[in-house]
Amino acid sequence: MTPEEVARRLVALLAPVEATASVSGGQGYARATVDVPPANWPDAVRAARDDAELGCDFFDWLSAVDELAEGFDVVAHLWSTRHRHGLLLRTRVSREAPVVASVVDLFPGAAWHERETHEMFGIGFDGHGELRPLLLPPEFEGHPLRKEFVLAARVAKPWPGAKEPGESEAGGGRRPMRPPGVPAPGEWGTTPTPAGAAGVGEGPRGGTPARPARERPARPAPGERPARPATGERAVRPTPGERPTGPPRQEPAADATPEEGDH
Repeated sequence: MTPEEVARRLVALLAPVEATASVSGGQGYARATVDVPPANWPDAVRAARDDAELGCDFFDWLSAVDELAEGFDVVAHLWSTRHRHGLLLRTRVSREAPVVASVVDLFPGAAWHERETHEMFGIGFDGHGELRPLLLPPEFEGHPLRKEFVLAARVAKPWPGAKEPGESEAGGGRRPMRPPGVPAPGEWGTTPTPAGAAGVGEGPRGGTPARPARERPARPAPGERPARPATGERAVRPTPGERPTGPPRQEPAADATPEEGDH
């Protein structure tokens, strides 16, 4: 079944419940998506599991999305191991009373996911029976994945990125970010001084003396080949295959008189 057919099939099974069918993004990984009212949440999960055409017998995951004033979207992903198609189920609960029925009796594997969602978003799951802390220490206060939750690290040190929700927009744009351990210009150390500044720097410890400019040779005109300096008489290269010979041998003159001591 295509994602569109999966979504339409579940909407038909839930009639006359006002369920909305759509398809998620992801191109080749798109999933059928069905939005149902909170009161029909467990009925939708049961219908997707028990229907022969849908056959969503595998519970993949469950979590939530904070939609601020509109409440929270509880999202569950089911998968059919027989038909090889997936289904995204969503329901929206109010921010004032974020409670929905648990589906642990239908998929026992949802227990861990509901505990995490309760801990991170503060959403209650009626019928779960054991919504105790899972990832955070018992003394932790608040729900970290809610968008109004302020991280302690941003209170102790100014955050270089986006502002917190509700924070004033005054003060300009974002601060430039630098690699870890690299200070901002002028925070410490010496600042390189441009040539001609007589060694007066801009940093708190003064600058470094300017380096003298080195004279570079003039570049030749385009197309002109620079002449090589003379290095003496160049040796004549032998013809390929010819054996190189040395200087001619000096023969003594025929009429030369031998000197004493040559005998």
